[in-house]
Amino acid sequence: MAHAPGDDGTGGSRAGSSAGAPQAAPATYPVRTDEDLITVRHAVRAATVEVGFGLVDQTRVVTAASELARNAYIHGGGGTVTIEFPRSAGRRGVRLVVRDEGPGIPDLEAALVDGFTTGAGLGHGLGGARRLMHEFEVHTEPGRGTTISVTRWTAQ
Repeated sequence: MAHAPGDDGTGGSRAGSSAGAPQAAPATYPVRTDEDLITVRHAVRAATVEVGFGLVDQTRVVTAASELARNAYIHGGGGTVTIEFPRSAGRRGVRLVVRDEGPGIPDLEAALVDGFTTGAGLGHGLGGARRLMHEFEVHTEPGRGTTISVTRWTAQ
């Protein structure tokens, strides 16, 4: 039996779904070190394979995860990435929920524009992640951190 990313295999790695097919359980990963960023990328890649994405969509999701996790690490002082496996209208998906407790994003509209950067990056992080995924939602509050939820769906 396959296990959800990060599952130690001691039980509870699968839950039945209304469609009758097994569904992977959500898994949460810390984002506090460079090594954590690598772990997140590997876990997200495994999740996309489990859901059945082709190579192009796998790359889209892993790229978005890399950008968002790196932002949480660099700008948010660290945080977590949770990988979820939603289902809707006969489709399967991968949802990433990236949380940090950093300073928040002071100007979200500006941060979503390509070329915006607060550091040495190219400024494609948030806007690029938004374009790579089907759903993109940001909750940010100055001094209280940021939560970004993104989802990519399989074709029906």
